[in-house]
Amino acid sequence: MSLVTTPAVVLQTYRYSETSKVVRLATRDLGVHSAIAKGALRPKSRFGAGLELLSEGVAQLYFRETRELHTLGAFDLLNLRRDLAGDVGRFAGAAALAEVMLKMAPPAPLPVAYDTLTAALDTLEAASPERVDATAVRAMWRLVAVLGFEPSLTACVRDAAAIEPAGDAPVWFSVADGGVLCPRCVQAPSPPPQPPSRLPPQAYRDLLALNDPRVELPALDPPHAAAHRRLVARFVRYHLAEAGLLSALDFWERRAWVPPSPPATRTPIPSAAS
Repeated sequence: MSLVTTPAVVLQTYRYSETSKVVRLATRDLGVHSAIAKGALRPKSRFGAGLELLSEGVAQLYFRETRELHTLGAFDLLNLRRDLAGDVGRFAGAAALAEVMLKMAPPAPLPVAYDTLTAALDTLEAASPERVDATAVRAMWRLVAVLGFEPSLTACVRDAAAIEPAGDAPVWFSVADGGVLCPRCVQAPSPPPQPPSRLPPQAYRDLLALNDPRVELPALDPPHAAAHRRLVARFVRYHLAEAGLLSALDFWERRAWVPPSPPATRTPIPSAAS
């Protein structure tokens, strides 16, 4: 057993006994692991209030590779991330990111995933209210990409043909295949029960922008933000089919929105993408 000190984010906690709890941590140097925080529920615990969902700090783990449950020696809190609880959309997006990290990241070093998660939480915490949804959707696509499930958006995922939308022609996105389809491939049978989604030109351009952190975030009104949440949630759910219930992702996907006034003029993503 060795003592490892590593940056960490709390992804999940649950009671282990009257005085202790288990924490699921995303660590920069070890990947995602479980650890018991002995005495964490005592009034004068050395962990204080630091072991809360989405808290970021420096963890000291008594780590042994052959064990699934390690011992948390200390957790030096750096950021409690209280601003993420400022509104439902912000917290829902952050909780969904934590859940995807918990389910998809390996118990092995993957610093790029850790850095992507913490950068996403920072950005989401600082986002203006009208950009929260777009920020969370972009963060989800980026996290999915660094975890090995990046969608193909500019070339057909089946035959690598370049996708060149013309006029009002839609672009088809296949969750099951993992990206967009060219006009020829969209005519071929798709794996049931996941028919490809029809994306209007503006929705496709927004999807490209949401997957490219170098460009400005698209301005998404509530119904279009909801459609993009549904699309990335379907993508995650399909590729995490064996992960079981994804309650945080479900809540983030389905939380209610209020239609704007006056009505938006942008063409919505049709129900096929829902």
